[in-house]
Amino acid sequence: MQSPELPNIYADHFRRPDLARLLPDERATHPPRILLLYGSVRERSYSRLVTEEAARLLQAMGAEPRIFDPRGLPQPDGAPEDHPKVQELRDLAQWSEGMVWCSPERHGAMTGIMKSQIDWIPLSVGSVRPTQGKTLAVMEVSGGSQSFNAVNQLRVLGRWMRMLTIPNQSSVAKAFAEFEEDGRMKPSPYYERVVDVMEELVKFTLLTRDCAGYLVDRYSERRESAEALSKRVNLRSI
Repeated sequence: MQSPELPNIYADHFRRPDLARLLPDERATHPPRILLLYGSVRERSYSRLVTEEAARLLQAMGAEPRIFDPRGLPQPDGAPEDHPKVQELRDLAQWSEGMVWCSPERHGAMTGIMKSQIDWIPLSVGSVRPTQGKTLAVMEVSGGSQSFNAVNQLRVLGRWMRMLTIPNQSSVAKAFAEFEEDGRMKPSPYYERVVDVMEELVKFTLLTRDCAGYLVDRYSERRESAEALSKRVNLRSI
């Protein structure tokens, strides 16, 4: 049925935003579940060291962090979807309520290792996007002066995956100088920014996880059938 006032709108699928659905009476009480991905497999990987530092902070803030090890993950489309590393990553993505993506900057961009992990997370399972409505924090490390190329690219990917990317971000310059021999991050403004980003991520996750599905509920997709939506967003045929 179409509305006389809005002739291009199908009234059966049109909704006024409902504050009550954004502030539900019953809220989850378990620790926020955060998946952390990093973009290097070097023995001394600074993106991994920052990620491990972030995981410690998240745990201290009451969250439940899990880090995915990208070693052994095949190239996208280079192995079947039931590959053990692919399944591990996808299971963690489903489990999570928020994510942290941390990539080195290489040749002015995120690494292929970082992108491969994101590419293995499907845009759709049936008509549902596994990442939509989840929170996301983005970080990068670089060997030279401070740059934001990788975090900017990660933000684009987060939007494409329909994630709620928090405003704050971290970019650690000259990462080789920011860590002790034991792998712990030295006290510095860079470290404090990592603390800020994790704190903001936990707050946004607590704020949005109970209404994540409602936040990404869209008129255009309500109007489509589940079957039509699945065909449109499923990329296997491309």
